[in-house]
Formats: sequence, C-alpha cells, structure tokens
Amino acid sequence: MRHKIFHDPQTLAAHLDDLRERGAVIVTANGCFELIHVGHVRYLADAKAQGDVLVVMVNTDASMKRIKPDREPENTDEDRFEILAALEDVDYVVPLDDDTPERLLRLFRPHVHTKGTDYELSEIPEVPLVESLGGEVRLVGGPKIRSTRDMLKNIRDRQQ
Repeated sequence: MRHKIFHDPQTLAAHLDDLRERGAVIVTANGCFELIHVGHVRYLADAKAQGDVLVVMVNTDASMKRIKPDREPENTDEDRFEILAALEDVDYVVPLDDDTPERLLRLFRPHVHTKGTDYELSEIPEVPLVESLGGEVRLVGGPKIRSTRDMLKNIRDRQQ
C-alpha cells in the first residue's frame, strides 16, 4: 500500500499523464481525513466510481493546522496517508501542503474533481479552475450523516 503514496507530486503527475494517454479517466478528491468514518468511505467509493483512477490529495499536518486552527490532528499526516492508501477504492495518495488543492489540480488536470455532498457547487472555489482545465466538479458520497468534528466532540464528551 505504501507504493500508492506519492510524496513527489511531479512524479505522480507524470504517471497520471501516462494513464491519461492510455484512456484512463482521472478523478481527484481532497480533504483532511482526520478520523476515517463511514462518510469518508462512501465518499471515496463514489469518487472512484466517477472514473478509472482515484487520486486523494490529503492535507498535511501543517496545512490542516492552518485551515482548521481550532483543532490538532488526531493522526499524523503519514498515518492518514497510509490508512487511505489501504482503501481499495484509492489508487494514489499525495500530500496536500497548501491550503487549497489548486496547485495540485493544475498539475494533475483531473477529468473529474469530487467534493462531498455537504457542499454546493456554487460555493466550491475549485470549480472555475477545474472547468478551465477541461474537467468537471461533481458532488458525491450520499447525504452527510457523519463528521469528524462530531465524532471528536462525542469522544471528548464521554471522557469527561
């Protein structure tokens, strides 16, 4: 499973170009995936169903601290990469060091970029970029019934 983790996005981009030339439909997803729950599994399975190859861009500890300053990561980024790489629907995992996936989206040029159903297409800042690259953004994964924030709150509440 560690062979699915690409710490160098340039190397992964070259590999994706090869796959694209052979007709593969490239799909991307991104997030923190701090504590994997059934909502994540459903989201990633549905994302994979949108094409042939699923690349998951995972926020690093540093980027997670910037975009979610109210919480500390419960699992290190390396642990989160490995957990995601172990999932059957995930083909590749790449660290997302930035606050947004824009740089990696430019590099990977996905046919489809996926977001969870807790978003509205109109509020996703990546839509214009993905469309300018010839791709589309799709909402996948079914209704939002779980959240990491709620799981962490429930765990902490039980400890008190």
